[in-house]
Amino acid sequence: MVPIIPEFLYDIRHPDAPLASFPKTPPTTPCEKEVTTPYNGIDVTTQGYDNASWYAEREERHKELVEETVEVGLMFASKAFVQLLANPIVGPLTHKIGYSIPMFAGFVIMFISTLIFAFGRTYSVLFLARALQGIGSSCSSVSGMGMLADRYTDDKERGNAMGIALGGLALGVLIGPPFGGIMYEFVGKSAPFLVLSALALGDGLLQLIMLQPSVVIEESDPPSLKALVTDPYIIIAAGAITFANMGIAMLEPSLPIWMMDNMGASRWEQGVTFLPASISYLIGTNLFGPLGHRIGRWLAALLGLVIIGLCLLCIPMATSINHLILPNAGLGFAIGMVDSCMMPELGYLVDIRHSAVYGSVYAIGDVAFCLGFAIGPALSGTLVNTIGFEWMLVGISILCFAYAPLLTFLRAPPTKEEKKVSINGIDNAGLSLEAGPCGSSNVANAHPTTNGNASPASNGKSSQSNGKSANGNGTTNGVSDSLSGGENYVTKL
Repeated sequence: MVPIIPEFLYDIRHPDAPLASFPKTPPTTPCEKEVTTPYNGIDVTTQGYDNASWYAEREERHKELVEETVEVGLMFASKAFVQLLANPIVGPLTHKIGYSIPMFAGFVIMFISTLIFAFGRTYSVLFLARALQGIGSSCSSVSGMGMLADRYTDDKERGNAMGIALGGLALGVLIGPPFGGIMYEFVGKSAPFLVLSALALGDGLLQLIMLQPSVVIEESDPPSLKALVTDPYIIIAAGAITFANMGIAMLEPSLPIWMMDNMGASRWEQGVTFLPASISYLIGTNLFGPLGHRIGRWLAALLGLVIIGLCLLCIPMATSINHLILPNAGLGFAIGMVDSCMMPELGYLVDIRHSAVYGSVYAIGDVAFCLGFAIGPALSGTLVNTIGFEWMLVGISILCFAYAPLLTFLRAPPTKEEKKVSINGIDNAGLSLEAGPCGSSNVANAHPTTNGNASPASNGKSSQSNGKSANGNGTTNGVSDSLSGGENYVTKL
C-alpha cells in the first residue's frame, strides 16, 4: 500500500496528466527569447529556455501532493481506528471460545479486503477496504499473541517465541513496500493485491489443517479488562509500544510524498526506502527476543525509544534516497527492540499481577500498537500542512525522549502478593490509628469485618488487631465470631 496509494490517488484525479509524466528536470527546448550573459568581460548572447511553465506546474503539483497527504493519512489511519474499536471485543471473546476461531475469522476478513483493494478504483472503496483490514488484523493479532503466551508459559521461551512471531510481521513489512512498488511500476495496481490474496488463501488452508479451529473454553477466570487497564505497569509497557510505532506510522503516508516532492523519487524508490527499516526490524525482533530477557526488557525498550528519537531527527536532513538508508535502518532496529521486549513483558505482568489468561492483555497491547498507527497517519497530513515535515518529526522525537525514563518503573514491578501485602499494611496502619491511645478493640474489630469479606488475604492481618482485643471476643477472622460475645461490637456498629 505504501508506495501504491499516494500516486494512484493522484493519477485517478489527473487521468490526462499522471504523476509519472511530469519531467524531473526543466525542459531544454529553446524559445525565441535570447539571454545575454557576461563572460571574461565580453557579453555572450545565447538561446533562452522557457522554464516558467515548468516551475509553475511544479508548484501546483507540490500543493496538491501536500493536500493529498491528509487523505492518504486518514486512509492509512482508518485500519488502526477500526482495529482500536474491535480489540476490546476480540480480547474477551477469546476467553469464551479460544484463540483458533478468531484467528481464522481474521484470515477470511483479510482475504476479502485484499480483493477489494485489487479492484477498487475510487477513494471511498479503498477507504472501506482499509477499514475492513482493521477487523481482520484485530482478530489475527490478539488471538495470535494470546495463543503464544498460553502455549509458552516460561518467560524466556515466551520472549523467544514472540520475537520470532514479530519477525514474521517484519518479514511482511520487509517484502511489502518494495514488492508493491516494483509490481505497480512494471505490472499494474491490481497485481500485488492479487498475489497477496493468493498467499492469504494459503494461510487459511494451513490454519484449517494445523490448528483445526474449534471452541475452547478457558478454565481459569480471566482478569477483568478494567483491572488490566488500571494497572499502571501494563499502561507503561503499552505506552512504549505506542510511541515507538508512532514515528514510522507518521512516515508511511508522508515520506513517499515528501520524496516525490523533494527528490523526484520514482515508484520503486518510494517502496525501497522502507527496506532498511524492515530488514533491521527483522534483526532487532529476533535479537532482542532472548537478549531482552537477559539484560532487562525495560532497559532495551528505553534504549530503543532514545534511538528512535535520534533517527527521526536525521531523516529530514536527507537530500537523496541514499541518505535515508542509515536513519531508516536505525529506526527499524529500535522499533524491533521495543516491540520484542514489551509484548512478552505484557504477558509477564499478567502472570505476576493478575491471572494467566492473555486475550485481554494482548488486546490492550494491540490497542497500543493501533494508537500509534491511528494517531500517526491521521495527524501527519495536518502537521505537514501546518508546521512542515521536518518539525513534525522533531515533535515526535521529543515525545520519545520524554517517555523513555518511565520504563525504569518496569525494572522490578511488584507481584500480586506484594501488592496485597502493601494494601493490608495500609489497612492495619489505619486500624491502629482508629483504635486510639486507649487501645479500644471495639472499632478495631469492626473494620476487619469488611476486610475479611473483601479479600481473603486480609484475614491473617486482622488477627493482629484482634490479638490486642481487651473484651475477649475471641474473633479470629473478623467476620461472624464477634456476634457470640461482643455486645460492644454491636453497640459500636
